[in-house]
Amino acid sequence: MSKSLNNRTMGIVCILISAICFTGMSTFVRLSGDLPTIQKVFFRNFVAMFFALFAILKTREKFKIKEGCLKFHILRSLAGLIGVFGNFYAITKIDLSDASMLNKMSPFFALIFSAIFLKENVKPKQAFAIAVAFIGALFIIKPTFSNQNLLATMAGFVGGMCAGAAYTCVRYMGIKGENGKLIVLFFSTFSCLITLPYLIFNFHYMYWWQWVYLLLAGVCAAGGQFSITAAYTYAPSREISIYDYSQIIFAAIIGFIVFRDVPDLWSFVGYIIICAMAIWMYIYNNKIEVLKNTK
Repeated sequence: MSKSLNNRTMGIVCILISAICFTGMSTFVRLSGDLPTIQKVFFRNFVAMFFALFAILKTREKFKIKEGCLKFHILRSLAGLIGVFGNFYAITKIDLSDASMLNKMSPFFALIFSAIFLKENVKPKQAFAIAVAFIGALFIIKPTFSNQNLLATMAGFVGGMCAGAAYTCVRYMGIKGENGKLIVLFFSTFSCLITLPYLIFNFHYMYWWQWVYLLLAGVCAAGGQFSITAAYTYAPSREISIYDYSQIIFAAIIGFIVFRDVPDLWSFVGYIIICAMAIWMYIYNNKIEVLKNTK
């Protein structure tokens, strides 16, 4: 097995694991009840911070940021934090599968940002797929004043956009050889420092079961974060992004079983459009890769 093929396989495995973990995170966040989004975000990253710190200390790796990566750590953390806020707000207000699908716009945004900042080529057919995927997102967002959840769906969409920007930064740092554990630790610590002042002055009392759910959300988030970071350091988004959509299946199943969520017809139309474009783009990208290797 060639190194590139082996890396792609590892990337696929990691992204599937991340999909399962992030579905668990979303479920526990919603189960935690009516708490401020910023409080949920803090606990999500607080647990992940300790996991990342333990992982680095266990392997005795140095806390050294590679040259040229510091600004990308900061950009990744800012974009990632906004993305988590948008995603968490959407999770608490709309169907779990809707929130997950809007968050899964991130691979399309990752392609856009990779083209702009990393100079990775985006072919006309890929650009077409991105444009059609945005149309699919509109079916889920339903941008009309009659949509009572418009703010939540827009927050989910912005969360997906910021997640795409964050993954682009991760991809760049992966190319530079930055330690994936350090990327997670930097983001988690950054997020905790930003949200801690709110918690100090506006902490909302939590029942024991809310503590349990948020800690479990943090554990799942840590697993998902490590996995997604590893995935995008193993392979570019064009090769593995399609497998990230497995989270929609997991979210739809869990959403129905646990919360009795049943998306409306327009949301299903949006799912079909976005997933169809993701599959088409995946097939197209692989054809391009085959043509390159045969030359």
